[in-house]
Amino acid sequence: MLIQQNVDGSNFFHRPWAEFKVGFGDPSGNYWLGNDLLSQLTLTGRYKLRFDLQSGSNPGNWYNAEYSTFRVLPETDNYRVVVTDFSGNATDAFAWYHNGMMFTTHDRDNDPHSGNCATVTRGGFWHNTCFRCGVTVSNTRPAPWRFIWHRLPGGWDLQTSRMWLECK
Repeated sequence: MLIQQNVDGSNFFHRPWAEFKVGFGDPSGNYWLGNDLLSQLTLTGRYKLRFDLQSGSNPGNWYNAEYSTFRVLPETDNYRVVVTDFSGNATDAFAWYHNGMMFTTHDRDNDPHSGNCATVTRGGFWHNTCFRCGVTVSNTRPAPWRFIWHRLPGGWDLQTSRMWLECK
């Protein structure tokens, strides 16, 4: 099941909390499933998370990162993410840096950064201070606040990103 897709690195994910809660976009383009549904699914079923990442430096190259444990806690806990057990041919930019983080949007700051990471990056996400996997970040932002995956082989910049929920 598709959770997120960023096909062009636009400002598409610069949205308020209410929109991330219910989801937006179209699965054939830029898309977010919705945090309420994501929480319901991951707290009642056994799922793993997979990222498919297309290199921006070499668009023919795709990389993946998988996490065998993936849960999104309910809104009462600000959709805190629990993610562990990395595998794949990309680096571990998600669990390593974002595990345990609450979801942040420009109108609801839950990250430990002194400012609001969603405002700085123009994308809601489980920001830390601010991110190492910027799959909802605009490509128009200056380095390091752009559409990247930390230490992606062949260059950090992304062309496309997808997050998938897969049954265990």
